[in-house]
Parts: sequence; structure tokens; C-alpha cells
Amino acid sequence: MCRALGVGVVVAVSAATASAQMNPVQWSATARQATVRPGAPLEVDLVAQMDGGWHVYSVAQAPPPVATKITVPPGQPFTLVGEVAAPAPQKAFDQSFGIETEFYVTRAPFLLTVKTAPDAAPGRTAVRVRAYFQACNDQFCLPPRAVVAEAPVEIAGTPMSREEAAAALAAVARPSPPAAGGSASIWSFVWLAMTFGALSLLTPCVFPMVPITVSYFTSHAAGSRRRAVGQAVTYVLGIVLTFTALGMAMALLVGASSLNRFAANPWINILITAIFIAFALSLLGLFDIGLPPSLITRLDALTRREGGSRTLATVLMGLTFTLTSFTCTAPFIGTLLVAAAGGDWQWPLVGMLAFSIVFALPFFVLALVPQWMASLPRSGGWLNSVKVLMAFLEIAAAMKFISNVDLIWGWGVFTHDVVLATWVVIFGLMALYVLGAFRFPHDSPVRRRGVIRVGVAVVCVAVAAWLTTGLAGKPLGGLEAFLPPPPDSMKSGVASAEHAGGLPWIMNDYPQALAKAKAEGRRVFIDFTGYTCTNCRWMEAEIFPRPDVRRELEAFVLVRLYTDGDGEIFQRQQQLQQEKYRTVALPFYAVVNADGSPVAEFAGLTRDPAEFVAFLKRAKS
Repeated sequence: MCRALGVGVVVAVSAATASAQMNPVQWSATARQATVRPGAPLEVDLVAQMDGGWHVYSVAQAPPPVATKITVPPGQPFTLVGEVAAPAPQKAFDQSFGIETEFYVTRAPFLLTVKTAPDAAPGRTAVRVRAYFQACNDQFCLPPRAVVAEAPVEIAGTPMSREEAAAALAAVARPSPPAAGGSASIWSFVWLAMTFGALSLLTPCVFPMVPITVSYFTSHAAGSRRRAVGQAVTYVLGIVLTFTALGMAMALLVGASSLNRFAANPWINILITAIFIAFALSLLGLFDIGLPPSLITRLDALTRREGGSRTLATVLMGLTFTLTSFTCTAPFIGTLLVAAAGGDWQWPLVGMLAFSIVFALPFFVLALVPQWMASLPRSGGWLNSVKVLMAFLEIAAAMKFISNVDLIWGWGVFTHDVVLATWVVIFGLMALYVLGAFRFPHDSPVRRRGVIRVGVAVVCVAVAAWLTTGLAGKPLGGLEAFLPPPPDSMKSGVASAEHAGGLPWIMNDYPQALAKAKAEGRRVFIDFTGYTCTNCRWMEAEIFPRPDVRRELEAFVLVRLYTDGDGEIFQRQQQLQQEKYRTVALPFYAVVNADGSPVAEFAGLTRDPAEFVAFLKRAKS
């Protein structure tokens, strides 16, 4: 399913046929009258002629495919009247997109009615009609493009009166085209959004929020069941509304490319780190998260001080969750933002709501679990211990985000080994705490080390010992996704074989990779990645080092292009990805010839090594 995200917005054109495929659709416009009076209506035929095997999507097509849009640009003495009449499209289920698609093949005639301005100057001119469309065949899609076709016409004669113009317009009235986006289309898109919301729960960014959510609501477990449900609903609404508001704001204000830059923004990562540390210190009993009573009273006179504080803190938790998961959810959200850039803002809004609701529902259940746990008899002592252990885990999670800041700003402090060593210390402290070696002021003394305490301590020691092997150079599997990449990945034009299974990567130097491929007669494998991209780290730790994957990668010149760094080179690399492949999702993999012409693309994370090997074999051959 992840591959379906990028199918409609990426280019996969082979070098041998590139020149023939770059313009597979020809547009022509013809006015039905050679002469038109000022103020009079005019009918214009617009025809799309497709090369064999190519099609364009209907005016009612639901995203992700790009629907055909026909407009009359401003700045001319003609304006569009009513809707464009479109032919009946063919319909078929598209396996790549996972939805029913509507499309035109061979030839698609459209009919427009335009009105001539009453004060239009006489003389020869042309009606300019703009068509925005996406051309696809059975194998791949080209990027959406706009074409302007001109219909020559002469303006002559005396201007029509208002009554004459209305009568003439009624004479050319015709049936309206099909409504944009029928019910089946919208529900197909909603289902797609919900599916990817569920799949996003399996991404690495989400896992740390499970114990963090439980820990936060554990510390607020006291009170009635009604209050617990209210706080859980507030948490879910915080996630849903924040996802939707931020996604739409980026789509409408700054475009798709801002998504990854927002997730990689060092100030955002500092904010997340501070929030995690604040919650951890609160769980440790150093202070309670709250607001001044006077301010709470002004915000909501009907809400008690405790309830107001909790509500604000719960909304803040939902906001934090949204920010932390942005990197892993970028493939889906990025596709929605590309659709929004084409003008379909309603579809991203519906998609973001459906996606975030499904994404947030499991955390509604997690938010209620502590309330059920707190209602158990004599829960106070062990509940405090759980809160402290969760506080340690929040500090460990904070290290992930401060290391993101280190990567972007190049401090060289919170490196791979430093973060790993910190985690070793944290799990060691957790083991000592459980066994009663030290206590916090709000803790009761440990009178007996039962089976559960000893078992938890053993697990913590085992985890610390396992993490220690990572300091000795042993790969830690999927956990590497949460650790910073090696320091040499910050350098440009430097080949390194110190990571990712010992493969020689060229870092941040696309021209050097093309030159090397040309000299050696090979193709280039491009890894569009990010310093703060957790899914990218997972692919590098779990997929690239596999012997079967490594064997295929050795056939290519390998270049790794980071798109979320702070500097001109990273902006150029993100622009390259967006303009050439119509996506800003990370990770994104592409294979090109030595001249830069595209061969194949692979969008997103996969947990199926065989799928990635098959992609590499196709690209190699």
C-alpha cells in the first residue's frame, strides 16, 4: 500500500522513450463562430488527443489521481460561463491507487461557453483555454502539467444589450457536466485515508508514544470515569485537530515542501524535547503541570482549576504526539499536500480528518487504560513506580529529538554513541529504582522485592546490556531507526563504507554520482533521506544491510541526498526531488541513468525485503 502513495505523483520515464512520452496529449481549441459581438456568448470546443496507451483523468476524478481542470485564464476579454461540458468517462478499478478511476482514452472533447466583454475592442484575437491534467499509461504517470490552447476569433459589430446577451446565452444552454467527485469517489478516498491512518500506526515514530501516553494518563488517573473519558476524548481531539489544522495550513500557505522542513525544524525539535522533559519531571514529582488559578478562571469560569489544567496539558500532549509523528506520516500527508497544491483543498481536508481519526483512536483506548488500572485495589504504590519508570522512558525519548537538533546544527555533542550511552544509563537507573536502591519523595519505601519487581529489574538490565553491545559496534536492528546517523553523513561528496552494511555511499553530491556512473557505465541509485527521518534510519538498519539487498545495490553508484538540513545544498536536493518526482516524502528511492534520466522509483518504507530486491532487479535490468 505504501507504494500507492507515490504512484500518482512521481515520474518513471525511461531514457530510451523519454522524448516520445513527454507530450503524449495534444490539446486544440476551436471557436464555433468565426465572429462574435462584444457582450455575446461564444461556444468553444476543446479537444484532448491522446497517444496510444495514454489516458487523462476525468473532471470528476477523486485524488490521488489528478482530475482534469479546464479554465479560462483572466486577462482576456472572455470569461467562462457555467460549467464545462465533459464527455462520459470510462471507469475501472486501479490496483496502484486502490480506488475506482474515471478517465478518457484516445480522444476527449469538451465544450465551453464564454462571454465576450461588453467593452471588448474589435479586431482579431483568440480565446485562451487552460487545461490542467495528468497523463498516465499502464506503467507510470507523468507529472501534472498545464497547457493553454487558443481558439482564434474576431470581435466585430455593435455591443449586445443585456437583454440580447441573456437571450443568446439561453439559446446555447446545455446540460451540465457530471458533478465533481461523486459519492463513490469520496468514499473511496476516505477509505484510502483511513487505511493509511491505520498503517501509520505501525511506523517507528508511533511506538514511543504508547508508554508516554500511558504514563501521562497514569499520573492523571484519579477521579471519576466520566472525567477520564473526557480527558481521553480531549487527547484524541488534540491529535485530530492539530493534524488537520497543520496539514491544511501548510498546504494552503506554503505548499508540500514545508512538511519535511517542519518536522526537521530544530526549534520544533527543541520544543518537543522540552515538553518531554517537563512531563518526565512532573512524573518524578518535582512539580505539577498546571496554570495559575486566575488565568484558568478567565479561560473557563465553569471549569474547576484542576480540570482546566488537565485539559490544557492533555491538549498539549495531543499537539506533541502530532509533531513527533510528522516524519513517519509524511508520505501520506505529502501526497495530500500535492493534491492541495492543485486546488483540491476539500479533498486534503477530508483526507486529513479521516486519516487522523483512525490514527488517534487506539490512543483513546490507551488513555482509558490507566483509569481502569487506578481503580484496582491498593494501586497507589505500584502506580507511583510505573509513573517513575515512564518518566525515565520520556527522558530517553527526549534524547531522540535533541539529537535531531544536533544533526541539523552540527554540534557534534549528541552523537550516535552518546545517545546510546545515555539510554544504557537510563535503563540501569530503572533497574536500581525498581529494586529500591533509591526513591523519590512521593514514593513509599520498598519493603519486599517480589517476583514482579525482580522480573522488571532483570528486563531493564538485559536491555541495558543489549544496548551496550551497540556501543561496541554491533547493529541494533530496528532500534537504529531512533539513533542519529553516522557523523560522516553530514559531509558532502565523501564516499563512505562505514555504515548501511558497508556500502560505499556518496554523500550530498549528485553531480559527482552522475560523473562516476558515466565513467563506470553504471546507473545511479538515489536515496532521498533526512537527518530526522526515522523511517529512513529503519530502512538503513533493516533492509540495506541484508545480503540479497546489498548484492543488488552494489551494481549501482550510490548517492545519499539529505533534504531536511539547514543550508542551500539541502534546499536544492529537496527541490530536485519535488520537481523531478513530484513528492517530498521520505524515504524515497530512485534509479537514474548517468545522464539523470529516470529509470524507476520506490516510494516509502517497506518491511518486505523481497519487494525491495525486486525493485532493484527491475531497475538494474
